Amino acid sequence: MALKLAVTKKAAPKGPRTSHGGGDQKAGKPKYQLKTPPCQYKCPSSEDIRGYLTTIAQAEQYGRSFDDATALAFYVLVDKNPIPATMGRVCPHPCQTACNRKDHDEAVGINSVEQFIGDFALKNNLAHKKLVNESRSEKVAVVGSGPAGLSAAFQLARRGYQVTMFESFPETGGMLRYGIPSYRLPRNVLDAEVQRILDLGVELRTNTRVGVDVSFDEIKSQFNAVFLGIGCHKGKKLDIAGEDAPNVFTGAEYLHRALAGEKVDLGKKVLVVGGGDSAVDAARVALRNGAEVTMLYRRTREEMPAISRDVDEAIEEGIQLELLTAPKSIVLENGKAVGLECFRMELGEPDASGRRRPVTVAGSEHVVACDAIIAAVSQEPDAPGLEPALNKWGWIDVDKTGKTTLEGVFSGGDVINISLVTTAVGQGRVAAENIDRLLRGEALQGPEDPKVIYYKDMKIASTYYPKAPVNKRGHLPVEARKGNFNDFLLPLSQEQVLAEAKRCMSCGLCMDCENCYMYCSDNAVLKLPKGQHFKYDLDKCTSCDKCYNQCPCGYIDWIE
Repeated sequence: MALKLAVTKKAAPKGPRTSHGGGDQKAGKPKYQLKTPPCQYKCPSSEDIRGYLTTIAQAEQYGRSFDDATALAFYVLVDKNPIPATMGRVCPHPCQTACNRKDHDEAVGINSVEQFIGDFALKNNLAHKKLVNESRSEKVAVVGSGPAGLSAAFQLARRGYQVTMFESFPETGGMLRYGIPSYRLPRNVLDAEVQRILDLGVELRTNTRVGVDVSFDEIKSQFNAVFLGIGCHKGKKLDIAGEDAPNVFTGAEYLHRALAGEKVDLGKKVLVVGGGDSAVDAARVALRNGAEVTMLYRRTREEMPAISRDVDEAIEEGIQLELLTAPKSIVLENGKAVGLECFRMELGEPDASGRRRPVTVAGSEHVVACDAIIAAVSQEPDAPGLEPALNKWGWIDVDKTGKTTLEGVFSGGDVINISLVTTAVGQGRVAAENIDRLLRGEALQGPEDPKVIYYKDMKIASTYYPKAPVNKRGHLPVEARKGNFNDFLLPLSQEQVLAEAKRCMSCGLCMDCENCYMYCSDNAVLKLPKGQHFKYDLDKCTSCDKCYNQCPCGYIDWIE
């Protein structure tokens, strides 16, 4: 963060004041205290969002070109997430929901900047860097090359371990490849980000299913530690009559086959049952393959768990929503599904998820005609041969360190709890860090609960935070999306990225406004070398608390 090198103090700027800021002595002393911004706190990957945004925003103050600052921002970002171009496209960005700026005008467009940084790195062939120069003798097996496995392999390889990644499918990526369509995640982007991880020295063995092609016992005996990131590639069925018909598919099955390049004959009219991300993806893939698609969901639009933006885009593209509708049975003719008998629903009291429970409306049965049905209601693990690591329901239990019930075996991703790509990346990192601790003979550690700074804790002033609208990505018009799987997101320009980065409030970290230095009449605030900010000479401090009350980003605490 930039520092001005003025020798004499400037006049103190106008800004927020309190009754304690006029110079009267009171109990306590100021303390510079780094805090966690809510964007990072709510990011399951724990990305240093503030770090990479301010790196770009302060390029000029540090005498850096935009490109140099963006390259530095890339390395700040990938310390926690090695696939930023992927995450910048598929993540529903819970960080933005938490952003303090939303209480000022609009949240910072973090996800769009992340995509820009990721694409910049690919375009400029930026390679990952190792944390150590030496290679370690210990070998670690990573089972599964989805987001959790890629994250674990990256963190282990950059620490010098010999990593072998086992993938049961012909290509890497797990659900990134076999569950997310290429119009959301172009395959050249995914391939390049995977290759960059492999270039750290990770050995890849595809078409190798641990537990089937090679036994789990053999893996445990040959490697010093194991990470299981096998995902959930088996779709759950509806558990209704008729669903064994050949034209009834689970969402996971349909997406896997279609995205692997197989032509799946759905006919003209397709029903997709479900309201989650996989349901929306399956519907949009079927639409692009020429079908007329209707999605059936048992609650209202407000309760749909799918990413809201994706639902909006699906509707724009022509997908119909039949809400408050639930399946009862499948109507068969000559052994094939020709319709879905459904109930009308109404919402009752909230259930364990916090959403209102759907209740059947008596006498509301009706049939919706179709040529095929895709049941995208949920997924579950498919892990033959890995039974020692599974609980009685077929999932994997881990503690806060990512460790399973088996010695030396860790896990993360959908196989422990179906969630977001960013969640899997974070779990892979935590597990890898603890594998490193285990192999070094150190105590395992779970994530710490940081001190988070919120909008109410900051001294917001228009001098430092002028109102500014968010810079939004565009996308191709509906007509340009029809019948193809091309990437339709239009990235931010360089000018927009810089403007968006400058909207970051640097919550909880010095932004070098110099208020503390300028307001202190006791010469108790000392400038440090550029980028290190300031420190206090508390022997000179008279506890007037002006610095505390004039710090816009909440970096200063008052210690009673």
